[in-house]
Parts: sequence; structure tokens; C-alpha cells
Amino acid sequence: MSIKKLISIGLLIFIPISIAAERLEWGALTVFGLSALAIVPLAIWLSTATEEVAVVAGPSIGGLLNAVFGNATELIIALVALRSGLVDIVKASITGTVVSNLLLVMGLSMLLGGFRFKEQEFQPIVARVNGSTMTLAVAALVLPALVVETSGGVNEPEIAQLSIAAAIILIVVYILTLVFSLKTHSYLYDVSVVELEGETLGEAEAHQPNLWLWLGVLLLATVAIAFESEIFVGAVEEATKGLGLTPLFTGVILLPLVGGAAEYVTAVSVAMKNNMDLAVSVSMGSSLLVALLVAPILVLIGQLIGQPMDLSFNLFEVVAVAIAVTVANLISLDGRSNWLEGALLLATYAILGAAFYFHPMT
Repeated sequence: MSIKKLISIGLLIFIPISIAAERLEWGALTVFGLSALAIVPLAIWLSTATEEVAVVAGPSIGGLLNAVFGNATELIIALVALRSGLVDIVKASITGTVVSNLLLVMGLSMLLGGFRFKEQEFQPIVARVNGSTMTLAVAALVLPALVVETSGGVNEPEIAQLSIAAAIILIVVYILTLVFSLKTHSYLYDVSVVELEGETLGEAEAHQPNLWLWLGVLLLATVAIAFESEIFVGAVEEATKGLGLTPLFTGVILLPLVGGAAEYVTAVSVAMKNNMDLAVSVSMGSSLLVALLVAPILVLIGQLIGQPMDLSFNLFEVVAVAIAVTVANLISLDGRSNWLEGALLLATYAILGAAFYFHPMT
């Protein structure tokens, strides 16, 4: 049995334990840790169900499903936190998800894949397209912050209007990337839609998932993640304060580790099978989804539910995202990877993580 399957089954035990911990008031730190462990297998099941449904639905619809549900766990956690008024943590989690996918996920994939294979190849044009689009997303984060820093006193309603306009533009750009990747230039993205571990080519071709079963799993996992997210978010402030962590560090480092577990496991496992195309697609595609769709959706929903959130990130977060995008672009431009490049990405992530830990922002 694969590591991914072991994690997705073994950690399910933490669902009832986390519920009991919350009901019996075992303490915020205990509830925080247990609910985080409970979300990890649910995220993997959600990702797996999406992939299996995609196999039945076909390449176009399947690609769209993966594009929409690829970061569903992060979106659900962020929505629960936003509804609870934890706007700073939500904004930090957007930064953290982009940074962790580009540096941590891709870094682990290149490092561990590089240990098994001297050099791995992937399609450089996909990396260039994703890199260019990520640069636009960074600009959308930089401009509101620059307006605040250079205006000498801009009003919050004006920043909100700028954020809404930028959010709508980013969603339009995301739709254009879907048309590009799924329709007009789909041949560039010809990587496996689903990871069929341990199957021969003939078995993979004969793989026909039970559509209704996996739709049920998809629905059940989504509901369970929403339920566990309520428990997780309810304990996150008190628990992290008890650990001496700031909302900035919590959002940038801790939340992406919980919500992005499925991406981490998938990208690393396929990289170790010499499918670096899919590993790069998962890591860069997930960052694009967060920057171009998840963040704008949170801005628009925040306005609707009375928890206004804007795209005015602090300059430290913006610089961190810019560094991650720049380093990831430089390393992926040649379409080749090795263990040293993976180590460089991980080193960059570690330095940024240390910087966020020691940042005094509360």
C-alpha cells in the first residue's frame, strides 16, 4: 500500500478524537493539533475523489474539476476563518500557500526525485506560461500595497474598490488560463490527470472508477472538511498565542501545511516515479489557483458577508511572494531539475519561514 493511501486511511482516526477533544474541552492547543491532523486525510480523500471523477468525466471536464477543486481544502478553511473575522490570518494563508507550493512542494519534488534520478525533465513552456501568469498575480498584490504606502493616507473604501476591481480581473485571467490549458493549447498540458499508483499501462487504461461512489466521497469529504475547519479555526488563535506565534506566521506557514497536504503527497510521489511534468503542474498550478481564483473569491465573499478583505498585503508578504515566484521561475525555465535545485528551493523556503517567525507583526 502506498504512503498516500496509508496516510489517507490511518489519520482518519483523528476525526472522532478531535471532535471529542473539542466537546470535552481538552484545551485549545490539543484541539488545534488534533483537528489539523484530521483535516490532512480528508484533504487527500477530497483530492483523490476529484481525480477519480475526472477520469470518468474526460480530459476537458476532468481538467476543469481539478482546476476548480484543486485547492478546495484551503478555500474552505479560509472561508471559515474569514467568517470568524480572522482576516489577517486569511490574507497570510494566501501568501503562505503560494510560497509553500512554489518552494516547499516543488523543492521536495525535485530533491527526492533527484535522489532517484540524476536529472528529470518537464515541459519548460508550461513553466514559462505559469511563471508569466504568476508575475501578473504578484503585480495584483503589489499595487494595492504600494497605493497604501505611497498615498500618505488612502481611505479603506478606495482600497476595497481597488481590490474588488483587481479580484474581478484576476478571475477573468484565470478563466483565460483554463481556456488556454484545456482548449486551445491543451496539448502542452498532456500530463496524467490522475495518479494510478502501481498499475500497468493496460490496467490504467481499464481503470473505470465508480462515478457515484466517488461523487459521494467528494461530497462527504467536503462536508467533513468544513466541519473540521470550524473546530480548527475555533482553536487557532488561542493555540498559536499559547505557542508564541503571530497571526502572520500562523497563516503563512501552519495553515498551508494543513490545507495543502494532498498536493504535497501527490507531487512528491509522482516526482519519485519520474513524472516531473505532473509534479511541476501540481505545484505551480496550485499556486496559480490560489492567486487567481481563491484570493479573489475571498475578497468578493468577504464583502458579501460583512467581513471585508482587500488585496492590500503588507510589503513583507508581497516581497516574500515575489522572491518565491522569481526563484521558482529561474529554476524551472530550462525544463530540467536535479536534487540541488530542489535543495535551493527548500533553502529559500526555510529562510523565508525563519523571517516570518521572527517578524514582530502581531
